[in-house]
Amino acid sequence: MSITIAQIRGARGILNWSQQDLSQRTGISATSIGSIENGLTTPRASTLETIRSTFERNEIEFIGLDGVRTRNNFTRTLNGSQGFSDFLDDVFETAIEFGTSQKPTQVFLSNVVHDNWIKWMGKERWANHVKRMTDHQNVMDVRIIVQHGDLSFPAKGYSKYKWFPKEYFNDKSFYSYHDRLAFLNFKEDDVQIIIMQQPDFADGYRRLFLAAWEHICVDPDEKLLQKVKSV
Repeated sequence: MSITIAQIRGARGILNWSQQDLSQRTGISATSIGSIENGLTTPRASTLETIRSTFERNEIEFIGLDGVRTRNNFTRTLNGSQGFSDFLDDVFETAIEFGTSQKPTQVFLSNVVHDNWIKWMGKERWANHVKRMTDHQNVMDVRIIVQHGDLSFPAKGYSKYKWFPKEYFNDKSFYSYHDRLAFLNFKEDDVQIIIMQQPDFADGYRRLFLAAWEHICVDPDEKLLQKVKSV
């Protein structure tokens, strides 16, 4: 789905972003953004999609060919590899925007099978995500619940892990961060991510998560971890 020059300008105006602000968030040079807005160049579809997804992650909604407005208490659905990458971009950007070392953003995940993450991100993008999360771990409190016996902890550089009983576990993942609650449905040929920006629901899930974390989940077996590391 494309975006027009008028919508780019309008979205920047709503967010009070300069062309340089948009450049920093998209990785597209400010010169290129200026050329696009002035009609001097015809951007690639991938460039427009990068700009569009950046605005959408910052609560902008596009309507038709010219409309643009702020999105409040929204629900958004993403699909596939690019959708999953956009979702994790939103998690990272939200966590560092609202988190501080004194009050880290709570990022809680349950029913996690990391093979799904790596499959849909790809090894290179996953490695980049782990690095940026690790580099900013002081402003976020990341906790991950996996199935009892799972010894794959690729996010251990920035997160805590606990095991959940196998008989209650499935791979329909829940992901809470700041005022957002996401539902991740991994399929053989697709992944669907539904994001709700509903603070009350996000807070309600976090309360249930903490109850499970403290009273149902257990710490991974250190002896097993050591055994795996030595193999």
